[in-house]
Amino acid sequence: MAIIIVISVVNGFNQLLGQFYSSFDPDIKITSVEGKMFDPSDYNFQKIKSHADVAYYAEIIEEMALLKYGSQIYPATVKGVPDNYNQYTNIDSLLFAGKYTFKEDGINYAVVGRGVAFNLGVGLSFTDHIMVYVPKKGRQVSINPARAINHNYIFPAGIFSVLEEIDAKYILVSYDFAAELFESENQVSSVEIDLTDNSDHSGIQTEIQNILGEKFNVKNKYEQHDLVFKTMKSEKFWAYVILVFILILSSGNMIGNLTLLFIDKKDDILILQSMGATKDQIQKIFLFEGWLISLTGAIVGTLLGITICWIQIKFEIITFPEGSFAVPAYPVQIVPTDILLALITVLVIGFFVSLYPVKLISQKYLLK
Repeated sequence: MAIIIVISVVNGFNQLLGQFYSSFDPDIKITSVEGKMFDPSDYNFQKIKSHADVAYYAEIIEEMALLKYGSQIYPATVKGVPDNYNQYTNIDSLLFAGKYTFKEDGINYAVVGRGVAFNLGVGLSFTDHIMVYVPKKGRQVSINPARAINHNYIFPAGIFSVLEEIDAKYILVSYDFAAELFESENQVSSVEIDLTDNSDHSGIQTEIQNILGEKFNVKNKYEQHDLVFKTMKSEKFWAYVILVFILILSSGNMIGNLTLLFIDKKDDILILQSMGATKDQIQKIFLFEGWLISLTGAIVGTLLGITICWIQIKFEIITFPEGSFAVPAYPVQIVPTDILLALITVLVIGFFVSLYPVKLISQKYLLK
């Protein structure tokens, strides 16, 4: 029961992270192996753009900049996105305040991450603008540092919230604003692709990688944050190992029970032997009882674990403090393979735990 509950909660957090990242990230992101930027026209991106399973194709400019709002200064990543960005992400649904827009009446606007807004003290009700400073392209610092810096101003239109890692890093602007600010000309930092529903994501990822060759990294949603998901997998594995170790320790109770049962039934064992029962037959009786204990515990624990997880999913009994997390209650995801693995683990441990005392004690109490 403990294995199923703990592993299901870990799965729930893993699924929740995937949903958050999916709301902000594309299905496939293409970046250059060498250098920050590249010109898509120099490579076979047109073939990718016209692929039947590519629903949206977007060229992105993404660079670090220094932001200044009033007296506050904060470094952030300026991400220049095209007009169709809200069509292949769920950025609209991630808005914490304000609205999603990049240009109105000739004025440039930005959608700011909640963490960036907090560090800068950005308020949508204010009329102040955000100053954006970046080094000029290919320009060395001169006697007058101001000549080596590009700057522009932009007004905050909205604040989005995904995860702290993203909220404290990004400020979204229009592609044209970023291209002018970073003097990128025809170069981009990455290409983001959204695939059609029910398409073979893994197969298309491999196909795109073959088209572009080794000069580009082609990553799916999980690979874009591989460190986070590898950490989650590692946590799940070690949680499972620790719980199995605790299970092995607690199974000592069954060793004690079988030992006491053996001692208590000494007279009955002698009667069975006098009636012709062999040593192997008597051992099988106690082994069968130990296995029944294991099987009953495994089935009851599995059913209890699934029931408790279902109750949490359905009714959200155990909650977070209000406003402390993105969801109100602990996330839980029941994965059938994990349940099967837990069941097999308990049965295997129960088998060996039953076998050990029976073999050991029978040597002392059973006649040859």
